[in-house]
Amino acid sequence: MATYPFFDSGISSALDTLQQLDKILRGSTAPSNLRSTARGDFPPVNVGVCTDSIEVVAFVPGVDPEALDVTMEKGLLSISGERREDEPSGHTTLYARERARGRFSRVVELPSDADPENIQARYTDGCLCISIGKRESAKPRLISIQ
Repeated sequence: MATYPFFDSGISSALDTLQQLDKILRGSTAPSNLRSTARGDFPPVNVGVCTDSIEVVAFVPGVDPEALDVTMEKGLLSISGERREDEPSGHTTLYARERARGRFSRVVELPSDADPENIQARYTDGCLCISIGKRESAKPRLISIQ
């Protein structure tokens, strides 16, 4: 069977991207919000578990911390906000825009031992760092043998 290297997934993906860019430049199908982009969920997040806490880092560069909302309800951590449009300086006319803008919302399911009363959030260098403590009853404890 003959193979055609120019039909590999890399070329196909590149052609799809060019077609999407062409549609956006023509103004026919510009994404209405960040969640409709082909790049995946925004903001991207890392979730990790430590002995005493669950750590969530949401990567939100260019988003004003005042425009972010973080809530936790029924084991779901919700991060929402808005990335405003950057206005070009001077008399610049944009012909391509790769940075998404608009409203976004991301929901992360947390482990059952997450304590909704023990949450801290801070914004540093474009990263929203959220630390959720674990319930005391879920933490490991040493049991003495009698």
